[in-house]
Amino acid sequence: MEVCYQLPVLPLDRPVPKHVLSRRGAISFSSSSSLFGAPDPRQLSQRRGAISYDSSDQTALYIRMLGDVRVRSQVGFEPEGRGSYPYLCIDFRTLHCDEIKVVKSKWRLRRLLSFQRYLHSSRLLWGTTHLNPLHILDEDYIGQAKCMLEQVGSWNFDLFLFDRLTNGNSLVTMTFHLLNQYGLLELFQLDMVKLWRFLVMVQEDYHSLNPYHNAVHAADVTQAMYCYLREPKLAKSLTSCDILLGLLAAATHDLDHPGVNQPFLIKTNHYLAKLYRNSSVLENHHWRSAVGLLRETGLFSHLPAEEGLKMERQLGSLILATDISRQNEYLGKFRTHLNQDDLCLSNASHRHFILQMALKCADICNPCRPWELSKQWSEKVTQEFFHQGDIEKKHKLEVSPLCDSQRNSMGNIQIGFMTYVVEPLFAEWGRFSDTRLSQTMLGHLGLNKASWGGLVQQERPSSPDELEPSSPKCWTPLLF
Repeated sequence: MEVCYQLPVLPLDRPVPKHVLSRRGAISFSSSSSLFGAPDPRQLSQRRGAISYDSSDQTALYIRMLGDVRVRSQVGFEPEGRGSYPYLCIDFRTLHCDEIKVVKSKWRLRRLLSFQRYLHSSRLLWGTTHLNPLHILDEDYIGQAKCMLEQVGSWNFDLFLFDRLTNGNSLVTMTFHLLNQYGLLELFQLDMVKLWRFLVMVQEDYHSLNPYHNAVHAADVTQAMYCYLREPKLAKSLTSCDILLGLLAAATHDLDHPGVNQPFLIKTNHYLAKLYRNSSVLENHHWRSAVGLLRETGLFSHLPAEEGLKMERQLGSLILATDISRQNEYLGKFRTHLNQDDLCLSNASHRHFILQMALKCADICNPCRPWELSKQWSEKVTQEFFHQGDIEKKHKLEVSPLCDSQRNSMGNIQIGFMTYVVEPLFAEWGRFSDTRLSQTMLGHLGLNKASWGGLVQQERPSSPDELEPSSPKCWTPLLF
């Protein structure tokens, strides 16, 4: 059982305890950090990490320092008695701990070994001006991964295979390749070592034991975002800054996702829910986590301060748009623009809105992929849902919609998701961008829905109360 520590407010010049430095949260001594030299404890104590607040804010300071330690009454986070459930001390890093830790650590070392070899063997540190990013991979993978990256704009791109070929580094490799392909490193004068360090840290801060919300999902969303950025209307209108923000937002949109949803965090009085006042809790955390890594690595430190802050705010605006509880808000605005035919992509605010819609589409595009890929994603997200339900049952909490494995099946969850979430969004996206890609996505969506319908017909209800596949009852709490 995890212990809830009550910590006094310490002065900022006091050394950071060793048990804090070893935590994964805002301060981490991961293998990726050690490649660049670990900073001293005083520097780490100032790391903004997941929450970018001024150092004068003691509450936020200790939350970012302590990661998953539950900061309570001493710093103002004693749960209020408003909810019907007590504060649960659940370590979200261990929610999906079916794998053996030793195996996990060996896998992590192996998937970072390619970059370690690269640092030792390349002449980058001696002033090499240009390097093909594909050389970062081990020789065994260069040919196959390079062949796949040549088809990175294909809607049939198999991210699962690409992740294996890159030895678990699909997010780093994908994002670096796309940024380099657009020439954004040179255009924004991004330091290659800082960029690579940032991407490695982003990949590390995704929880690899989450069945769905992990770095592979982030890489898949990034690849889908690239496909949308290449659509004619966007390709001829977006600026280089728009493209940079779009790709970075896709790569970081679920950063440090705990593998449970917002209602779970709220009803368990989790400190993140308290911090963000129960509003877009996860999305705010993803954004703050991304900002923390941007500042720690200094990726934009060479830009004017105002420009850097503006990019951070725009990055947050994109990530916050992925909140499914605001789905109808964005969809209604999108539909109104299309009905009035008043979208003008020479207008910066309109371009930003379209980027938000593109990221929303990329985030939930799995049902629009070919069946072989879509089914794998469905299995992973259902596994994550049901695991949350098992935790809720264990702690005698009300089981969240879609998370009860005895009342829901993969088929009825997917049909409901397609009917009430995916179809309305992609129908409007097809109106905006009536291209071959849009037709392909809608075609796959129809076929996949029919396939799930056939599977549901073969399933027997586990109880008389089992929800119908088309019932909006499960989705209403999530969409409003």
